[in-house]
Amino acid sequence: MSDFLNDTTKFVNKALKFLDISSGLANKIITCNSTYTVRFGVRLRGEIHTFEGWRSVHSEHMEPTKGGIRFDLATNVEEVEALAALMSYKNAIINVPFGGSKGGLKINPVAWDKKEIEKITRRFAQELIKRDLISPSQNVPAPDIGTSSTEMAWIADEYRKIKPTDINSSACVTGKPANKNGLEGREEATGRGVQYIVREFFRNEELLKLIKFTPLMEDKTFIVQGLGNVGYHAAKFISEDNQIKLIGIAEHNGGIHNIQGINVDHAKNYFIKHGSFKNYPKALFVKDPSLLLKKQCDILIPAARENVITEKNANDLKAKLIVEAANGPISYKAHSILNKNKVFVIPDILANSGGVAVSYFEWVKNIRRIRFGRLEKRKNIIQMNSLIEAIESMTGTTMPAKYKNNFLEGTNEIDLIRSGLDDMMIDGFQEVKKEFLENEKIPDFRTAAYKVAIEKIAMSYDSIGL
Repeated sequence: MSDFLNDTTKFVNKALKFLDISSGLANKIITCNSTYTVRFGVRLRGEIHTFEGWRSVHSEHMEPTKGGIRFDLATNVEEVEALAALMSYKNAIINVPFGGSKGGLKINPVAWDKKEIEKITRRFAQELIKRDLISPSQNVPAPDIGTSSTEMAWIADEYRKIKPTDINSSACVTGKPANKNGLEGREEATGRGVQYIVREFFRNEELLKLIKFTPLMEDKTFIVQGLGNVGYHAAKFISEDNQIKLIGIAEHNGGIHNIQGINVDHAKNYFIKHGSFKNYPKALFVKDPSLLLKKQCDILIPAARENVITEKNANDLKAKLIVEAANGPISYKAHSILNKNKVFVIPDILANSGGVAVSYFEWVKNIRRIRFGRLEKRKNIIQMNSLIEAIESMTGTTMPAKYKNNFLEGTNEIDLIRSGLDDMMIDGFQEVKKEFLENEKIPDFRTAAYKVAIEKIAMSYDSIGL
């Protein structure tokens, strides 16, 4: 068993100690239901290349099951199974009515051009679709490491070709481009969810006291590890909306550090253009990115891969709050060390769940086949206009244009999506906080989160007589 899968199981077993469920049901929840391995050939560059991939279904306590597909040379079957398990707990903790699933294709995406990636993606999709491992009613993928809205559009198109009579075909994947039945705000969703979780943490005095933080966010600093989709959006929203100073960015080939602050958009554009942070003009280049994790800061946000914080470096971390924007960035042993050192960890199954929340909204939109806000927008504008006219008539004054325009612009789809995401993240956070604070025996926030998630899954299984 891989370290990642083994650690995930250990976290679950730790939480199970605080639940009154049978050993049989506990084992059912822990065990991955099924994993399909596929090997297929694609003719590229004049010869046949064989690729290996997986789609794992962890729990079908609710259907469809949900989870991304990653394209990564380092992926393997145990990683996919561990990620599928995390998806079950993420969905449960924020009350998304999906089971957990995950997919992986063992490939280096940068080794192939766009046309080649398209051929590979479509062949992989064909193998999964034929076995109902991509389906709007059974198994719904989304982007992950190495994939994007582009790959999801190809998969959706392939599904329509194979299942032309399925009127819900658009809902077979989420994370599609907005002009291909996707949802505006999906790309930012996971990072936005991280921001909402950080903001919610600072609203809770009881938790702040545990790490001796004041409620003031403007005097805090943070470092982000990984500047991909999740890391970039988390850093952008936390620094711009929450006014917490970004002082460090770690990437696979080096990082940058500046205690005066870093503009994340400027840094991102430089990295895209040059492929590294070397010679970045507005911060100190740090050749070894692991050193940035050990720099003095208030908040550390690992947003790349699993097992970046282990027993080897856990004691060296200076941050008092770690928010797991990535899946499984802290090993089981490292988490024990952090607990001992009184470092507060907001776990991945909560902090990283923003993506699946908005994926759920996209799936609902595709099933309904109408965008959010379409039916009520004009009615709301008319009502607001009447209210403004009444206020102006009664007061004898004219409402300032900036306030009037705010009232009359109506609600856009992305506003509704962000509102729904905010609500789901807050509710999930508050459930975990309540469990953590009211049960003195629960040692940490992660265990409380797993207890909340597992309890919901157990109740779902119990309701169907399992």
